[in-house]
Amino acid sequence: MTAVKEESGQEDPGDMADRGDGYVPSRRRLDRERYKRTRARRATSIAALSTLVTGVVLYLVVVSAPGWPRTKETFFNGQYAREALPKVLEGLWLNVRLLLICGVAVLVLGMLIAIARTLRGPVFFPLRALAAAYTDFFRGLPLIINLMIVVLGVPALRLQGITVDPVLLGGTALTLTYSAYVAEVFRAGIESVHPSQRAAARSLGLTNRQALRYVVLPQAVRRQVPPLLNDLVSLQKDTGLVSIGGAVDAVRAADIIVGRSLNYTPYIVAGMVFVALTIPMTRFTDWVTARMDRQRAQGGTL
Repeated sequence: MTAVKEESGQEDPGDMADRGDGYVPSRRRLDRERYKRTRARRATSIAALSTLVTGVVLYLVVVSAPGWPRTKETFFNGQYAREALPKVLEGLWLNVRLLLICGVAVLVLGMLIAIARTLRGPVFFPLRALAAAYTDFFRGLPLIINLMIVVLGVPALRLQGITVDPVLLGGTALTLTYSAYVAEVFRAGIESVHPSQRAAARSLGLTNRQALRYVVLPQAVRRQVPPLLNDLVSLQKDTGLVSIGGAVDAVRAADIIVGRSLNYTPYIVAGMVFVALTIPMTRFTDWVTARMDRQRAQGGTL
């Protein structure tokens, strides 16, 4: 009976005792809290045990494979891992800078493209068409091909005043591709705002531009925070692709050591460094998503 009341969310009259400084929990309240702690400990124990069993099984399957000794020497060599880690971390600073600069550029450009696609009136048709063509093209073009075209093709043109720095060109290619994806995220958020919101803003005397800026965009951006963070997580990983142009980032630093030693452990080191950088961002995205879901469930601000 206690569990049923707890799940239903009803307040037990026995718990409505004195709420002042001298509040003493009732026996029923203490029993409920004791039951919740017991259930939480049991769930934690089961989860820990199942995780341990799964890890042991996977470990035994891997180490019992016939080719494990050779694989361990080639991909998990401690000597090459210690050699690669400092150089990979030094190259990772380039990936972090690319993430910060390209992330801001992607958000700004994506927002502008989304606004262009949602402009009303026949006079804005050319702008809407160009924005739609941009998103269709760069969402359909594989990122690796875009990088090759920009990083390798632009220097071949020998244009005056155009940089040939692979870092800048690689960042440009990343911005072009990801801004197309982010633009669609922003556009979905803008179109999810009910037309009555815009109509109410216009009835209060706001212009179309003011209604978009002060009413529509704040709601649209707030609703699209989780998918935007997911795109930034993907961007963080794809910054490693700028190495195809010769930029010495974390991936390229590992590749240099692999080319000299013919041992692939530096690739594992670089991969683990990217994973370590991505996990906090992923968990933050999950936290934001869960928080917004709770707000929706409670009727909070969207």
